Amino acid sequence: MRIMKILSGLILLAAFESCSSVVLKPADFLWPIESVLKVDNKGYIEEPRYSIIVKVKTLFFEEFADSNNFTGKEIRMIRDKNGYCYMTGKDFKNVYVFFPVEGGFKLYEKILISEDKGLSNPAFNQKSPYIELIDGKNKYLLQHKGIVR
Repeated sequence: MRIMKILSGLILLAAFESCSSVVLKPADFLWPIESVLKVDNKGYIEEPRYSIIVKVKTLFFEEFADSNNFTGKEIRMIRDKNGYCYMTGKDFKNVYVFFPVEGGFKLYEKILISEDKGLSNPAFNQKSPYIELIDGKNKYLLQHKGIVR
């Protein structure tokens, strides 16, 4: 009886071991430059270089409380080395930080840049380990948790 319990325990342990996830580390998800992507009439942006297509209608609703005014607008998008994806656009007051999840992006952080008026001409740069947001004379260093400076 005792041998059966030990044998059962070993079989159970082997079964749990075979279910463990495989993690490949380190990985660098960095995009060296921002992508400026036009929103199509269905609410999608597409970046062929990185094989990514994202529906952004919900992003426009979150920012402007209007999910119908997106066609022809531009989304600026860049990704840091940890895989966080930063998105913003002209007239946005926020930078949205997303993290990839199965089949999409999940909002990780909404970074308020300006309460008064939206961004007039935003651009992202890599300033590893940070993301730099430039809007005219204003410059911000961002990380996935918020503004660093």
